[in-house]
Amino acid sequence: MPKLWNETIEAHRHAVRDAVMETTWALVTEQGLTSVTMSQIAEKAGIGRATLYKYFPDVEAILDAWHQRHVTAHLEHLTQLRNQPGSPGERLQAVLGAYAFISYHREHHGGELSALLHRGENVIRAQQQLHDLIRDLLTEVAQTGELRDDVAPDELASYCLHALTAASSLPSEAAVHRLVKVTLAGLHSPHRVPQDREATEQHQHHGH
Repeated sequence: MPKLWNETIEAHRHAVRDAVMETTWALVTEQGLTSVTMSQIAEKAGIGRATLYKYFPDVEAILDAWHQRHVTAHLEHLTQLRNQPGSPGERLQAVLGAYAFISYHREHHGGELSALLHRGENVIRAQQQLHDLIRDLLTEVAQTGELRDDVAPDELASYCLHALTAASSLPSEAAVHRLVKVTLAGLHSPHRVPQDREATEQHQHHGH
């Protein structure tokens, strides 16, 4: 079979998969997870039921594929931000800001749908990749002396992710910016106040 023909078939399969995933997501968000059937999906996507079953065994499998595609796209975007030109601190700010807005724009799913989308090995693996990405960036920042040294970068990465996930419940984009600002402020190396105070006291002492 000619290579071009193979590529055309592959492109068609991708197009069908994408159409099925988008159709399913639209139906589930509109009607709820338990109300959607494979027959509805096939009809709305404009394909036969038999064709649909060649791609996916059930509705949950379609939603899992949809979620995985979005998670992968988010990780790729955050990786690009990490690798862009700029200082470690600037790149960290870009990554944390982007992650906060991903959390903010995340659809507010019903409990059942949310439980379905946030389970499984793929999600756990993606969370670990995200944690590692932020930890590595924090390690770079630490080498510049701008990161607090009383907490390990690995632990700080966990704090960042937990803090910024809260963006999903914030009322506005302005509040998300404030959350990112507060999170970044907590990562910075604290001012060495005792040394400054000691210097001031010595100066005052000599002044007497």
